[in-house]
Amino acid sequence: MNKKKTTFLIVFLTITLLVLATTNFLAKGDSPKTHKLTGIVLNKEKQNLTLQTSNNIIYTFKTQKNNFSVGDNILIEYTGLLNRNKKVQDSAILNCIQTEEETDSNGIPLSWKDNGLFKDYYILAKNKLDELTLEEKIGQLLLVKYKNDTAKQALEKNQFSGFIFFENDFKDKTKEEVVKMIQSLNEVAKIPLLTAVDEEGGDVVRVSSNKKLAPKKFSSPSELYKEGGLSAIKEDTIEKSALLKDLGLNLNLAPVVDVSNSDEDYIYNRTLQEDTAKTAEYAKTVISASKNTGVSYTLKHFPGYGDNEDTHDSGTTDERSLELIKEKDLPPFKAGIEAKAEAILVNHNTVKNIENTPASLSSKVNQLLRNDLKFTGVTITDDMEMGALSSIENKYAKALLAGNNLLIVGDYDKAITEIKKSLEENELSENLINKLAFKVLAWKYYKGLLFEIHK
Repeated sequence: MNKKKTTFLIVFLTITLLVLATTNFLAKGDSPKTHKLTGIVLNKEKQNLTLQTSNNIIYTFKTQKNNFSVGDNILIEYTGLLNRNKKVQDSAILNCIQTEEETDSNGIPLSWKDNGLFKDYYILAKNKLDELTLEEKIGQLLLVKYKNDTAKQALEKNQFSGFIFFENDFKDKTKEEVVKMIQSLNEVAKIPLLTAVDEEGGDVVRVSSNKKLAPKKFSSPSELYKEGGLSAIKEDTIEKSALLKDLGLNLNLAPVVDVSNSDEDYIYNRTLQEDTAKTAEYAKTVISASKNTGVSYTLKHFPGYGDNEDTHDSGTTDERSLELIKEKDLPPFKAGIEAKAEAILVNHNTVKNIENTPASLSSKVNQLLRNDLKFTGVTITDDMEMGALSSIENKYAKALLAGNNLLIVGDYDKAITEIKKSLEENELSENLINKLAFKVLAWKYYKGLLFEIHK
């Protein structure tokens, strides 16, 4: 073979190899990588499917196949990248199938297990959950405002998780009368009750407003702090807990750990009236001091009330940036969580830069709490009958879909009816009810309200 032919052949082969390599590269580029994702269906619309993953991240996809029910466990195959901050994902769904949720050897779904605060009681909680009817499971999600004339009868029928008591419920009563009031309720409860009050101190006192029960009203957090710093806060928490426990009360919906420095803010008088760092120390002090007292305390009002108006009367929109909220409002909650806070109460403010719906109905607010702050306890809504939610349809179901474990309700009949209807229409699933009630039951074991030998 002469030199010209050899050179031609080499050039030809080189070009051929380059063409083949380029074709192969382009072919690979034209075949996007397929990803898989499993989770629980939270919501479905005509062409949208909302999925919650095992680590509580929520995604909404466009899909033509939408014959699933809320609560179904599904696996999707998709191409593209997911973006937690996008309302609807750009990723294309290739396939979507229903699956069985994976469980451990005790039958506990893996998505329920978070290695959290109540983890040592999960087996007991699952065993207890399996003994309950659907109606009793729904009852465990309701913290009901006490009504003297109907409370006992209503409890016999619905088996609520607990009651919240107000100033009028203690008015002119002796210690013996309060103890008897609470004992009479527990006598008809299949599962021991949460017995709750807002004993914040200052403007909001329920028990210590009655001189027969306490020598004087508890002071506000700001007064205590100015007089004796964190030592006074600690002593007050221990004293308050002893009084509540002695009366049969086991849950205080306090402390208020909202950060407020302006007396023009609605929430100002109920706060420490100090900066973020000092409020975080306050939260840590109260939660730490409350441990082993028999009374659980509740950080409120997540994700921070800010300078917003009173939601008892109407809705309010928080226009602040998420960055500012994370910097100013969240550290006290984080400090309380790290001190092993068992419960957090979520407010009704619409925090525009998290999700354009009241925080108590927002799955993204719940995500922020569970994922970013690593909270594994129980979430409680503010009073569901407050003005901020008055015009919202299906609010009880939405509060559960957001991930709340307990709803504070007055009109329990309406709440139960709505929740059952949402179950019948596949807007809610029994699987979700089970998951939320499971956490409440685990908390009751953790609190020592349920006494069973760990098997």
